[in-house]
Amino acid sequence: MAAATSSTQMPGIGVLRKIAPGLVRSIDDLTVTEKVYGTVIGLIIVTTVLLVMSIQTVRLQTGYRHLQTSSAKAANNVGRVNGLIYAIVMESRGIYMSTERKKVKQYGDELLKRNAELAGVLANWEATVLSDDKEQFTAFKRRIAQFIDFRKELVRLAVDVSPAAARELGDNDANRTLRTQLNVDLEALAKIYNERAREAAELGDQGRYASWYLLMLGFGAMIFAALNVFVVKTSVVGPVSEIAQATDRIAAGNLDSEIPYCYRADEIGRLALAVLNFRNAVSRNVELEQLGRGTAKQRDTAIDERDKFNDKYLATKWQLSAAINSMPQGIIMLDAKATVLAINDPYRKIYSLPATIKAGSSLEDILQHRVESGLFTGDIKKVLAGIVERIAKRQPTFHEIELSDGRTISIQERAMEGGGWVALHEDVTASRQHQRILERTEQFLVTVVENIPEGIVVKDARNLRYVFVNKAAETMIGMSRAEIMGKTARELFPVAAAELIERRDRELIERKQQAEVIVDTVDNPVRGRRTIAVRRLQVGGPDRESHLFVSMVEDRTDQVNTAA
Repeated sequence: MAAATSSTQMPGIGVLRKIAPGLVRSIDDLTVTEKVYGTVIGLIIVTTVLLVMSIQTVRLQTGYRHLQTSSAKAANNVGRVNGLIYAIVMESRGIYMSTERKKVKQYGDELLKRNAELAGVLANWEATVLSDDKEQFTAFKRRIAQFIDFRKELVRLAVDVSPAAARELGDNDANRTLRTQLNVDLEALAKIYNERAREAAELGDQGRYASWYLLMLGFGAMIFAALNVFVVKTSVVGPVSEIAQATDRIAAGNLDSEIPYCYRADEIGRLALAVLNFRNAVSRNVELEQLGRGTAKQRDTAIDERDKFNDKYLATKWQLSAAINSMPQGIIMLDAKATVLAINDPYRKIYSLPATIKAGSSLEDILQHRVESGLFTGDIKKVLAGIVERIAKRQPTFHEIELSDGRTISIQERAMEGGGWVALHEDVTASRQHQRILERTEQFLVTVVENIPEGIVVKDARNLRYVFVNKAAETMIGMSRAEIMGKTARELFPVAAAELIERRDRELIERKQQAEVIVDTVDNPVRGRRTIAVRRLQVGGPDRESHLFVSMVEDRTDQVNTAA
C-alpha cells in the first residue's frame, strides 16, 4: 500500500521545498487564515515603509542639495579671497619697488581695486555663513577689515608722501602677524567647508541607498500582492478540490489512492488527516521499517561529516599559516591577555626574533628580547599595559616608531572578532626617505620656475585654460595670477591675439612637440603690441587627465625696437 504522507503539490511548491525546506515547513504549520492575514499585513507594512522611505528620500535630497551648494560657494570664496590677498600683497610690493610717481599711482589704483573686490567677495560670502563657520568667519571678517584699512593707508602714504614711507608702514611684525593669522583663518574655514562637503557626500550616498531601498520595497509590495493571490489559490481553492477528488476515489474502493496535503497543519491538513485515519494501522509497520533504515543512514552520515570537518580544520590551519608567512608585512596576533596566537616570518625578521618566540609566547617575551638586542629602550610594563588596554577597548591605532638602528616601522593595530588583536608591522624606512627627497625636489623646482627670467605659462590641453603662470609671465602679460588662471586666451586678449594663440596651441596638438622657437607679434590689452618668442611642449597625452601645454615665453619687443 502507498505511504500515507505523500501529497499532491501545486506548481512551484516542490521547487521551493527543495531550496528552503525549513521555510516551507514553517509556512505549512500556519492556518489558512493566518496565511491570508499574514500576506495582507506584510503588504501593509511594506507599503507603510515605502511611504516613510519616500519622505526620508525627499528630506535627504533637500539636505544634500543645500549642503552641496553651501560648501561649493564657501570653497570658491576661500579660493577667491586667497587669490585677492596674494594679488594685493604683490601690488604692495610693486609700490615698495617703484621710484616713479606714475608707477606708484598705477600700483596704488590696482591695489585699491583689489581691496574693493575683496570687500565684495567678503560681503557675498557672509550671506552663505552657517552656524558651523559663523564664529570663525566673524574673526576672519574683522581681520580682513584691518587688512583692507592698512592697505588703503599704505596707498595713501605712497601717493601723498613716498614709497619709502609706505614700505616703512608695511615692513613690521604687526602686518606680518596679520597676514599669518589670515592664512590660519583661511585654512580653518577651508577645513570647515571640507567637512561640510563630506557631510553632503554622505547625505548623497544615503539618498542613493534610500532610492535602492525604495526600489526593493516596490518589488516587495508587488511580491506580497502576488503572494496573496498565490496563497488563496494554493491554500484554499486547489487543495479543497483535490481532497474532494481523493474522497470520491476512496468511496469507490480504491484504498491505494493518494491522500494529498496530509503534511499541512492548517484546516486543509486536518481535513486530509480525517480522510487518512483509517489507513494508519496498515502504514505503521512500513513507517517503523523506514525509520530504522533512516537512523542507520544518519549515523553513517554523521561519521562522514566529522571526518570531513577534521580534514577541513587541518587544511584551514595550513592555509592560514602559509597566508600570513607570505605577507610582506610583519603580522602578530594576540589574545585578550597579550599572548601570541600567531606570528609570521617578516615580523621575526624586523625584530630579529629567535625561533623560541612562537605561538604561546607572551608579548612581554618579545619586548624583553628587543631590549636585549638593543631595538627597544622604553618601559616594557608601561607599553604592555597600554596594548592590553587598547585590546580591552578594541581601539584601533596607527603609529610609527623609530628603532635604534635608524629604521622606521609603521604599525597598524586592530581588534579581531572574538576578542583578539592583530598588528601589522612594516619597515617604511626607504619610503620615508624617498618622500623627503621628493619634497625637497618639488621645493627646488618651484623655486627655479618662479625665479627664471623666461615666462612660464601652463594650460590645460583639454579646454585651453590657464592653470599656472610664473612671476615673469605675470610681468610680460601685465596681469596678476588671479586675473589669468582659470581663463582662456579669448577672455584675456583681443580677438586677433587670442585666435593666434589658439592656432599655435592646435598646431602643437597636431605636431606633438614644438622644439623650435616661434616668434609672433600680439596685442596685449595692458602692455600694448609685443613681440614674443615662444617654445611650446606637451606634457602627457590626450588620453590622460594631466594633459598640459607648457609655453616658455621671451619678450623680445625691446630687442626688435632697438634693431629697428
